[in-house]
Amino acid sequence: MAMNLKDLAVGDIGTIAGYAAGSKTYRRKLLSLGLTRGTEFSVTRYAPMGDPVEIKVRGFSLSLRKEEAASVLVEKSS
Repeated sequence: MAMNLKDLAVGDIGTIAGYAAGSKTYRRKLLSLGLTRGTEFSVTRYAPMGDPVEIKVRGFSLSLRKEEAASVLVEKSS
């Protein structure tokens, strides 16, 4: 079942399932950063106020704002 990246907790591992309908600008930007379908990542931390979220993907850390994370659909690994 696909969920938004922003709904995962620190320590969760997931796989990129796709993108929500919406801004193509964010989608293009995130795809160029390596967030392609099937890519595995882990949530490493949230900022104190909950924005941004930091994920570890393809060997580097990436911080995403809430609105960017809301557009990324993921499948949580168990």
